[in-house]
Amino acid sequence: MPPPAYEAALSRSTGSSTAAFLLHGIPVSRGIAIGRAHLLTPAALDVKHYLVPEEQVEAEVRRLQDAIAAVHRNLQELWTDLPKDAPTELGAFIDVHALILSDPLISEAPLDIIRARRYNAEWALVTQIDELSRQFDEIEDEYLRERKHDIEQVAERVLKVLTGTALSVPLVHDPDQPPPQMIVVAHDISPADMLAFRDRPGVPRSFIGFVTDVGGQNSHTAIVARSLDIPAVVGMSQASRLVEQDDWVIVDGDAGVVICNPSQLVLEQYRARQAAMTRARKRLLKLKKTPAITRDGTAITLLANIELPDDCPAALEAGANGVGLFRSEFLFMGRGAQSLRIPDEDEQFEQYRRAVLAMKGRPVTIRTLDVGADKPLDQAEHTALNPALGLRAIRYCLAEPQMFLTQLRAILRASCFGKVRILIPMLAHAFEIDQTLSMIEQAKAQLRDEGVKYDEGIEVGAMIEIPAAALALPLFVRRMDFLSIGTNDLIQYLLAIDRVDYEVAHLYNPLHPAVLQLIASTIATGHKAGLDVAVCGEMAGDVKLTRLLLGMGLREFSMHPAQLLAVKQEILNTDLAAVTTRTRRILRAMEPNEIATAVESLQAL
Repeated sequence: MPPPAYEAALSRSTGSSTAAFLLHGIPVSRGIAIGRAHLLTPAALDVKHYLVPEEQVEAEVRRLQDAIAAVHRNLQELWTDLPKDAPTELGAFIDVHALILSDPLISEAPLDIIRARRYNAEWALVTQIDELSRQFDEIEDEYLRERKHDIEQVAERVLKVLTGTALSVPLVHDPDQPPPQMIVVAHDISPADMLAFRDRPGVPRSFIGFVTDVGGQNSHTAIVARSLDIPAVVGMSQASRLVEQDDWVIVDGDAGVVICNPSQLVLEQYRARQAAMTRARKRLLKLKKTPAITRDGTAITLLANIELPDDCPAALEAGANGVGLFRSEFLFMGRGAQSLRIPDEDEQFEQYRRAVLAMKGRPVTIRTLDVGADKPLDQAEHTALNPALGLRAIRYCLAEPQMFLTQLRAILRASCFGKVRILIPMLAHAFEIDQTLSMIEQAKAQLRDEGVKYDEGIEVGAMIEIPAAALALPLFVRRMDFLSIGTNDLIQYLLAIDRVDYEVAHLYNPLHPAVLQLIASTIATGHKAGLDVAVCGEMAGDVKLTRLLLGMGLREFSMHPAQLLAVKQEILNTDLAAVTTRTRRILRAMEPNEIATAVESLQAL
């Protein structure tokens, strides 16, 4: 939230003839953006509705087919034109949209509506999408809710072709003039459309932030925003209706606040904060080679979360001690026309080997395939009633033993090239641990029989992200070599919160007393058993929680490379003895306000 003076100043706006107002949403990508609003209006709102004469029905069918084909070509062009440094998620999202466009519910059902009801193409498509949306709303499932937005975005692209409209992106025509600062405001925006706003050589764009009515912490727009390091606020509900074209807009990606038509005073205050953030980022770069040691001499390990081997240079540039989480599922996604083909053993091995070599002797922890929920491998997974609680992660792998063995063999082969650890996601039962360890031994035996080398002492760890696992931790510490706490899912399951649903996102609270007690007890139990314990969820990269986690006893943090230096600075300024004493009192507290105030007071120690 901004200081009270900011909100008070809004009522005294003198910099615009339009009244100032403030909106609250979900902060998904940090930073401050200040610029003019650029509205993206859904084409579906403007479609015409009319009946086609009988003799023109097939021509109307062909018009819709041609539009669908044109969008297919456009998606393929977007895929082909992806720059080498584009976030890996963008390719995966383009693939998802191509698959949706090929689905008979999109590519064929509207044609049947044209033939049966003689609706014009736009009306037929919107009718079908509205029907699908109603079905999704009735299911009220986390994964399917997000796919509803994907379907709407794909339909939007087809409608733009049918209506002859195009994504309007201001270009900079005068290279001697600075680009205008543009804040995109939309009901929703697809990752594919976001590509239109990226910088291109010779044609600089001016996309510096965005605001959407829908979305949650882990919606596609949020993921892309964080990947591009662009300030963003989602789940604003009415922003696209309240904000007008060319309004001055401030996006506060830290507080989840959007200020429209701010006064000169507010603009100056936010510009000062923006400049201070830029200076702070430059200062952080000086800490790259500084060891992460608290003021009283305790060394802390800072690790990076990566999706692909190409992310390793950024991890090294940030000074990471290694990779604490290699999300291997990204090797199975974003594969263009091959997106449904699972990579074979040699292909996986080469990618794991690349990451191990790129980290130059530093450890690399590879998480085995974590698919399901919001990360499906094929259309069949769309049928699960509740994917977040269904066949996902280790459950999926144990149900597909040959696929799992292939991955395990590839990881084991890569272990000859450096320090590798295997991390198993979503374990909850002793038999799952035993079956997993048995399959690892089977993979080792196969390699031995073939004369293929691997690290005999490779460590195997468990992700603690199901409350049952945290509460029955002795089952794990007797069988595993290390633990990694996945706070994102742990909080979601513990609080029964759909973390991508903006309507309940305010209930997702890492400072809930049950969450804090479970994390603290997991760290303590793991250390007592002599196991390394890391946190690899979003909490690890949140500087407001760094001292709290240190006070709980955490000594290994794993996060996005962009967050690492800020966390290191917090560690360097921490008196561990003092925060440990204060944290014990926080863990005994139950009242939310008391906990929040106490955690904030840790920053003053």
